[in-house]
Amino acid sequence: MDVQTIKQRFGIIGNSPALNRALNVAAQVAPTDITVLITGESGTGKEVMPKIIHQLSSRKHGAYIAVNCGAIPEGTIDSELFGHEKGSFTGAHDQRKGYFEVADKGTIFLDEVAELPLPTQVRLLRVLETGEFIRVGSSKPIKTDVRVVAATNENMQEAIHSGKFREDLFYRLSTVPISLPPLRKRKEDIHLLFRKFAVDFSEKYRMPPIKLTDDAVHMLKNYNWPGNIRQLKNITEQISVIESERTIPGETLHNYLPDYTASNLPVLADKQKSDFSERDILYKVLFDMKKDLSEVKKLVADIIQAGGGDISSEDKSKIIKRLYSDIGDGNYDMPVEVTKGATDYDSTSYNDDFEEHVEVEESLSLEDREKELIQKALEKHRGKRKYAAQDLGISERTLYRKIKEYGLK
Repeated sequence: MDVQTIKQRFGIIGNSPALNRALNVAAQVAPTDITVLITGESGTGKEVMPKIIHQLSSRKHGAYIAVNCGAIPEGTIDSELFGHEKGSFTGAHDQRKGYFEVADKGTIFLDEVAELPLPTQVRLLRVLETGEFIRVGSSKPIKTDVRVVAATNENMQEAIHSGKFREDLFYRLSTVPISLPPLRKRKEDIHLLFRKFAVDFSEKYRMPPIKLTDDAVHMLKNYNWPGNIRQLKNITEQISVIESERTIPGETLHNYLPDYTASNLPVLADKQKSDFSERDILYKVLFDMKKDLSEVKKLVADIIQAGGGDISSEDKSKIIKRLYSDIGDGNYDMPVEVTKGATDYDSTSYNDDFEEHVEVEESLSLEDREKELIQKALEKHRGKRKYAAQDLGISERTLYRKIKEYGLK
């Protein structure tokens, strides 16, 4: 089945290349039993993809069960998924079949799969690898033939690094990954979706559909849409119900778009949520290196001024002036003698003898400097990662990963 037919059948609006790519992959993988992991921000419509995969597969006549893993309490999640025996825990008055047993020969959709507790992840991994599970309170394995499709809006690599999600389960689930693009990367689809929602709500509330002026359409396409399609649908419904005028100008639309101006301007990334926190460390390293270089230049200038050897007074004056001008940070005052000219220097008063010294080459590796900064911050705050992360200007999660990467204590 081609992409256009899938859109018509499942009511999908949009023509962006990223959306078409996701639908094409779903159609290709549907006839197989391969597990699929759907990723994307909240509100991008991830719940539609498992339905497409199920309906286009040979399991379409079997059961389709959608499970929100984040909505089930940790204490009952195993019972919900795998069932339990009578008397296995307080309140278990009867034997109960779990979703994996009920969905035999069908498809189970695990939404927000990253919210699964670690013990449940172990059980799920066994189901995926062997097709067997054990009810809570039982020791007898039960066979099941279930197609698993999972979805998450979290960064799975970060979840793995933080120990929240098992790496082996991630690779088992993401045999075929499908990524849904956020609405801000589907600008050509935003107005199409708005018009579709406007018609739907006009029929629902029995009123003429709303329309946008050109400036409102421009505003709609340039908004950031943090809530993606779900937010667009809610705003369309609000305008349809609240506004009496059916033609909506940009001025009116602006009232329904929170922080519209801020969304169109460059903003500083949140250090607690952005990958730019690592760049902050590099900036600190570079600034420290610049400061060290200025100190070295000043030291060389002082040495030449104190003991010039065979260097003529005129050359000595030129060298010192050049060194001080290169420092250029305003923290050092040029010696008064330099401004007086070469006659102020007595070349016979300098000692030509220099003590033998050993040069120690300092590592200029950014990784070494980053490691050193992290180590100093941890020592400064006595191992308290929260305060060390604040001092370094990075998130605790990034600091934890760096500690693990460099083998720091």
